[in-house]
Amino acid sequence: MDEKAFEIFKLVSEGYCCSQIMLKLALDMEESKNDDLLRVVRGLCNGIGGSQKTCGVLTGGIGIFGLYAAKGKAGEWNKENYGRMVSEYMQWFEERFESSECEDIIGVYEFQGENNQSYPVKCGDVLLESFEKVIEILQENGYIFGNRE
Repeated sequence: MDEKAFEIFKLVSEGYCCSQIMLKLALDMEESKNDDLLRVVRGLCNGIGGSQKTCGVLTGGIGIFGLYAAKGKAGEWNKENYGRMVSEYMQWFEERFESSECEDIIGVYEFQGENNQSYPVKCGDVLLESFEKVIEILQENGYIFGNRE
């Protein structure tokens, strides 16, 4: 098992969901913490709000682009390439996994309670591949992944 796959497995076993894992991986690479951000994206878990609709890997990846290029405070604006990166990732994601919805990607699946989430192996593969794609898109747009300053 490679290092990033092991990291994902560890985060799943600690109870993080897909959207949280995507952002936690990014924060960990920066050697930074943002517990509030991870709490906020908890609502995107299990296919946005537990509905098995929009996949948390997709929304988590979009969140990473936001960390690098979205408006964050007064007097600041989205960077010019923010929308383009989000669109590219969404298009890639839907083509690669043939949907943007959790239930389509992993099949009909019952999530096991708030504190005992068990994700199928397929989520790990989607997380790993998508995280690598986010890094690729950021680098193609001139960002140094792991350094937002």
